[in-house]
Amino acid sequence: MTRPHVEVNAYIKRLPGWQREICSELREIIWAADPDIAETIKRSVQPYFVLDGNVCALLATKDHINLFLYDPTVPDPKGIINQGHGNATARAIQIYEGDRIDEPALVEMLRAIITNNRAGGWRRLSQGR
Repeated sequence: MTRPHVEVNAYIKRLPGWQREICSELREIIWAADPDIAETIKRSVQPYFVLDGNVCALLATKDHINLFLYDPTVPDPKGIINQGHGNATARAIQIYEGDRIDEPALVEMLRAIITNNRAGGWRRLSQGR
């Protein structure tokens, strides 16, 4: 069972109420994708979720939450990615106050990232090794 990371707790606690709610919901969805996902802080303050490599990260901005997904090769059949389609390493979902999160679609994408991570990572897989 995943245990909350004290610094991730502190990051979320400092946010305005609506952002705390979104980050808490995302955290639960991330853990639901795989209970072995670990939380950590990278880049001094940013919450990352890792399992055999980066899976995703949270970043609160003034008017939305970014959920960065670290595998640009994973399909997005439900169209939940709304930022970074051409990015070489990560795409993102920007979530604004009042937005609904498509939990089943997000869990599916997170599990695909984890599967690729366990198989050596998307970079290695895309090179055919």
